[in-house]
Amino acid sequence: METLKIAFFCWESLHAERVGGLARAATHLAETLGGNHEVHFFTRGGEDKEINGVHYHYCRPWGGNIIDYCRDMSLKMVERFKEFDSPKFDILHFNDWHVVEAMHILKDRNTVFTFHSTEYGRNGNNFGDWWEFKEISGKEWYAGLIAKRITTVSNTLKNEVMWLYNIPDWKISVVPNGIVPEEFQADVDPGEVKEDYGLHPLAPLVFFAGRLVYQKGPDLLVDAIPFVLNHRWDVKFLFAGDGGMKLWLEERARGLPAKFLGYLPDFEFVRLLNASDIVVIPSRNEPFGLVLLEAWSAERCVVATEVGGLGENIDNFVDGIKVYVNPGSIAWGINYVIDDPVGVQILGRRGKQKVERQFRWKVIADKMLKVYREVMQ
Repeated sequence: METLKIAFFCWESLHAERVGGLARAATHLAETLGGNHEVHFFTRGGEDKEINGVHYHYCRPWGGNIIDYCRDMSLKMVERFKEFDSPKFDILHFNDWHVVEAMHILKDRNTVFTFHSTEYGRNGNNFGDWWEFKEISGKEWYAGLIAKRITTVSNTLKNEVMWLYNIPDWKISVVPNGIVPEEFQADVDPGEVKEDYGLHPLAPLVFFAGRLVYQKGPDLLVDAIPFVLNHRWDVKFLFAGDGGMKLWLEERARGLPAKFLGYLPDFEFVRLLNASDIVVIPSRNEPFGLVLLEAWSAERCVVATEVGGLGENIDNFVDGIKVYVNPGSIAWGINYVIDDPVGVQILGRRGKQKVERQFRWKVIADKMLKVYREVMQ
């Protein structure tokens, strides 16, 4: 098989500046491809390094706001790119809007642009008059116009960008995210972990992991708690993650058996994930939903809203429970499984089996390579 020279452009990675799930997705894809191809990863950070077969090239952007910051970052990425463009790169892969201005400069090359989400999806139309919303949406539209090929992480996101930015169907391929399941498996005593968080070792534990923002729906889970307690009084709720809604949620949950833990280091997150009985993903919008694969990797039972990649990837009552985007339905899903520990284990085990079949990074990398070769034809 022909060895390709591939350039990744992404504003975050696991080895320097890390913001969210994009870092994990882009890094693992690059490093999986790096096993058989020459991969260079342009991002933010300090000194260049080679990790797991990938050459990481860093820059230090500056800007008074996120738009100016990403413009400066894109220009500096292109300067770094030029240092390594002999022999020329075969494929240039750009991830999300932050690097669109780099793609503009290099638009005559073999370019692939991946939508991991959209600004509309993250915020709905709540910020339609906010200048950054319009700037970012404009960059997303332009990316769809100039990229040789587009990939999205779900069919739902594909339909969203076709509707928002008038991108033709033929130009877009769906390439889902993947996972390294071993990173989310841990041999723990659930009772001991629960006691560490001040919970009774036998109390059923419902776990939320994600940013505390409107898109992720943590308020919907908080509002579902009384309905769950009416069914079973001893259920406890832990929320891992930070965000602008945290103080408001803490006030809203006053008097309820819910704790907001803030940001957790990876080790502690995995430990708590494996001690949980049910993982709830109450998102209002979810282009893919990496936390689903993380929960399945740990063989956890998942209750999730039927939106985006969550709705596409869960087989209802087979490897998870799908619910509507409202507190009553979320509570119904939790109550449906909470009294059946055997059923909870079966749903989690089936989720793990699906991860092994469909979502290991080797499977995902092969799909992306197919897109690359179509661009090069």
